[in-house]
Amino acid sequence: MFIALVILTVLLVLLAVNSAVAKLRKNEQVLTSIVGTARFPEKFVPVLATLEIAGALGIVAGLWVEPLGIAAAAGLVIYFIGAVIAHLRVGDVKGSAMPLIPLALSVAVLVLRFLTV
Repeated sequence: MFIALVILTVLLVLLAVNSAVAKLRKNEQVLTSIVGTARFPEKFVPVLATLEIAGALGIVAGLWVEPLGIAAAAGLVIYFIGAVIAHLRVGDVKGSAMPLIPLALSVAVLVLRFLTV
């Protein structure tokens, strides 16, 4: 089970860091989705990127420090639930599908982290 946790952690880290980098580089498509469609204030977009990076670092460190991994995975679950809700709140069903894959990975990492303690 630990091998599955490592694989899913790596996948989630890649997704979270890629998403954070797109936000920090002010990728037009990402900003249009977050700021234009979901109506999230642009000045707080770097905070979203920081949360994703912190979550990614936390789940990696959590491979050795179980409580940190659990906390970081739980934080990512909450983060991506928030992303889904932000899109659904404005009726953007299509945009709400984008965070579903990292949300599913976050839930899987959280469950596996609990099971491998």
